[in-house]
Amino acid sequence: MNFLFVHWKVDPVLFHIGSLEIRWYGLLFALGFVLGWYLFKWFFKREGASTSLLDPLFCSVLIATIVGARLGHCIFYQPDYYFGSWQGFLEIFMPWKGGLASHGGAIALLLAVWWFAHKYGKGNDIDFLWVIDRLCITVAFAGCFIRLGNLFNSEIYGDVTSLPWGFVFELRGETLPKHPTQLYEASSYFILGVILILIYKYRLDKMPRGFFFGAFLLGCFGMRFLIEFIKEPQVGFEQNMALDMGQILSIPFIIAGILILIYAYRKRTPAALRPVSRASVSGKSAK
Repeated sequence: MNFLFVHWKVDPVLFHIGSLEIRWYGLLFALGFVLGWYLFKWFFKREGASTSLLDPLFCSVLIATIVGARLGHCIFYQPDYYFGSWQGFLEIFMPWKGGLASHGGAIALLLAVWWFAHKYGKGNDIDFLWVIDRLCITVAFAGCFIRLGNLFNSEIYGDVTSLPWGFVFELRGETLPKHPTQLYEASSYFILGVILILIYKYRLDKMPRGFFFGAFLLGCFGMRFLIEFIKEPQVGFEQNMALDMGQILSIPFIIAGILILIYAYRKRTPAALRPVSRASVSGKSAK
């Protein structure tokens, strides 16, 4: 046994309530939404937006994330299973059986924010970019929590490594240390979230609308693209591909991030809904 490696065999189930299993993944997934709620409450109060919009925004984002991530996995990664038989098709509606794809969740989130801005934004001086600029900050932290959930599930890990922080995922029958790519992604998303929220707090009045969205797409999916090089294939057909499905799906988001940043700096629409006071910038008004 090599004690330099981490022998990982943590039970993915945190505790039981009768026959109900409470898993680390589910807890961390929910924690991302809780944090998002409080961050958006701060965003709205800081910029003078109506907090009555929080409920419809939260509900639309929650539904879009779950439905989009589930459909993304079924369509992009295992279409032959989910659309090849009635049993597979019915399992599309059973997300608790596993299988969520961040790219599908991202697409659904964009559609949900577009719907929200169209329905509620016009009368409140809120547009798509204003909402998505703030949502991407919360998504960065939520993505960190979700990847930690993947770690507790001993899933979506990397290739064999000789590095001392390699993880032996014993619950998956592994005997060799693998790259803990869940931690690589979680760390990159957390750092991205911290950078974006610091820019929001101290430089909001100097930022163009769309900056946070563009920077998030570029940072998040750029790192995802790079980390995929050391991931094990998630499905069989990826073994013969130069780029895996995660990388192929990341490319449009990276290109979109660059184009959005160009658009934001050309348009120069202020990122803030209303001018932010010095007290608010220093954090004194955040309750």
